[in-house]
Amino acid sequence: MRRSTLLALILFAAVVLAACGDPPREAEHRDGETGRWYTVEQVLQGSPVFAEHCAVCHGARAEGAEEWFRRLPDGRWPPPALNGTAHAWHHPLWQLRQHIRDGSDPRHGNMPAFESVLTEAEIDAVIAWFQSHWPNEIYEAWLVYDANTPEP
Repeated sequence: MRRSTLLALILFAAVVLAACGDPPREAEHRDGETGRWYTVEQVLQGSPVFAEHCAVCHGARAEGAEEWFRRLPDGRWPPPALNGTAHAWHHPLWQLRQHIRDGSDPRHGNMPAFESVLTEAEIDAVIAWFQSHWPNEIYEAWLVYDANTPEP
């Protein structure tokens, strides 16, 4: 499937989800400057952390592996784009935090755990940095998804 077709499908799904969902729970906590859950300061803090710990796999601009949507020969998934062009928008904030903290299930990916490397604040800063690259449509769809996906 071509990336443009995949992006169109993602945006369509985002619009459908946005129309059906409850109001985002993070909406009342939006930063006045960014309009998002995070601050400009967090984005600035996340940039060097992402560059040091994440860019080697996810790319300097969070673009992910070239064919992040195709399984590797061993059946695992390559590092996805985190810049709004892949599927990260359909992971709620708690799950993004958990995935960075605990790493991926080794049967599905090669993401290492960063629990002993990054603080909770640094993990949030990394998420803020890559979400700052998301277009507003993707971010708004994510807010609805986040609001409708409770923690287990």
